[in-house]
Amino acid sequence: MVGFDKRTLLGLFVLVVGIIILTRALFMPSPDIDEPELEDVEEDNDEIPYSYNYTYNITNTYPHDHTAFTQGLVFENGYLYEGTGKKGYSYIRKVELETGEILQAQKLSNNYFGEGITIFDNKIIQLTWQANKGFVYDLDTFKQLEEFTYPTEGWGLTHDGERLIMSDGSAKLYFLDPVSFERIGSVDVTENGTPINLLNELEYIDGEVYANVWYTDSIVRIDPETGNVTGRIDLTGLINPNDYDFEVNVLNGIAYDDENNRLFVTGKYWPKLFEIELVPLE
Repeated sequence: MVGFDKRTLLGLFVLVVGIIILTRALFMPSPDIDEPELEDVEEDNDEIPYSYNYTYNITNTYPHDHTAFTQGLVFENGYLYEGTGKKGYSYIRKVELETGEILQAQKLSNNYFGEGITIFDNKIIQLTWQANKGFVYDLDTFKQLEEFTYPTEGWGLTHDGERLIMSDGSAKLYFLDPVSFERIGSVDVTENGTPINLLNELEYIDGEVYANVWYTDSIVRIDPETGNVTGRIDLTGLINPNDYDFEVNVLNGIAYDDENNRLFVTGKYWPKLFEIELVPLE
């Protein structure tokens, strides 16, 4: 029998650990090192004179694909529809809420970094990050129907029944015609007179736009006509840090079931999706 001294055993251990780490890096989606990092957020939204108006209660927890870099989230006809990001990992998906099972999926070309989605007139509309291009799909078949362009980056997308509402990572919301996709207006988003930058995923709920603020645990509620922030929701502690493995695990993804008044939220690479109710703070 060949003996091994301690240095040999240590070397073998280091080699095995290195192989495991390399395999994970090659075959799992990488953290989002391309989008703005935390330091940029602190600079953009530093010294903002805000206070939280709402906290939350968790009413239900559902499974969520932990490899999904969530960019857009919609609830429609009893199902979740999700848009994911990262080049090579960008999809639109139809997902069963209760199980997290992916029932239907359409992958974007590896050239595109998928962003926000919305559903309008039985069509899924999807943005891309820096390609200045959006895609339109049939809701039932996921067949691509058309493409359109826009001059800014694409981040979040929702609609108010008449207009598409889009964010581009700035402190602006843009309004688009849902047929021609031409820009028909915009509004500056401010809180106590201060611009709120890095508006990300959007959801239109009862006359307001709910927006994730990139790399924070905040959702802001915006009056789309004035751009004024009418409330701020504190979702700190929503997910246990032990429940995810990636560096980028920021809150992102808001969906609303208007028939049953249910609000859903999740995050990038989160293994859970939460149904929450808002609790006003005194």
